[in-house]
Amino acid sequence: MSGNEHAVRPSVPVAPREREKRRSPWWEVWRRLRRNKAAVAGMTVVLLLMMLALFAPVLAPYDPNQTNITKRLQGPSAGHLLGTDNFGRDMLSRIIYGSRISLYVGFVAVGIGAIFGGILGAIGGFYGGRLDNFIMRCMDVLLAIPQIILAIAIVGALGTNLLNLMIAVGISQLPRYARVVRASTLTVRGQEYVEAARAVGASDLRIILENILPNCMAPIIVQSTLGVAQAILSAASLSFLGLGIQPPTAEWGSMLSSGRQFLRNAPYLTFFPGLAISIVVLALNMFGDGLRDSLDPKLRQ
Repeated sequence: MSGNEHAVRPSVPVAPREREKRRSPWWEVWRRLRRNKAAVAGMTVVLLLMMLALFAPVLAPYDPNQTNITKRLQGPSAGHLLGTDNFGRDMLSRIIYGSRISLYVGFVAVGIGAIFGGILGAIGGFYGGRLDNFIMRCMDVLLAIPQIILAIAIVGALGTNLLNLMIAVGISQLPRYARVVRASTLTVRGQEYVEAARAVGASDLRIILENILPNCMAPIIVQSTLGVAQAILSAASLSFLGLGIQPPTAEWGSMLSSGRQFLRNAPYLTFFPGLAISIVVLALNMFGDGLRDSLDPKLRQ
């Protein structure tokens, strides 16, 4: 046996374009996303806020509900970096703990809207006809009512607590997800893989769950990212009006509401919670816009 037969065959170099074809589509999304500096900055801020909310008991210097009347309405200082409120509670600790409530309400409310709205949109788009017309007319009725007015009506009917607040904000976001998923379903329901699933005897439920919805994930992810910002704003607005999270629980909207009566003497009571809301909403919108551009098929090369 000759020595050439045992020689190691040289590896064939893979062309750059061939390597690009082998990469995952989600890797390409990440590659385009990280080129967008505004989106990366927004994503970084959102991740930092999530870490802040997760480790609030460790990072907060004081108990957010601990009162000290002798230190009420003290401005920012070394002992209290963001000052104290009218009950002597540390504002920095309350803002840190308030991030937990705001992000929790935002993500859960968006989850409610995306799940139920997505199901309704997928059913309407898949079956079409009268069922689709009925679902979309119901969504049009909800769209005709401003989100905050609809949320106020739902909270007023159900009562003011955290669960009802999330339900109200989630229901107010149903139409946007139903319409997005319906549009995507109308696009993919006639594709070959859906017809192949029908041909092998797959049930309608299985086709919707395994073939339709996975191909609608890109617009749902983008809409959900932008929807969290809207949900946080809606929750803060309801709490500001006294229809959301009730004192003494630390929540940015209720902190704004309680601080407005001290606007002349202690403007920081409204400035810092308002700044926190502005930062998280801006960061989520920047990240959502960048994610939408990254998932746009027209930008793929």
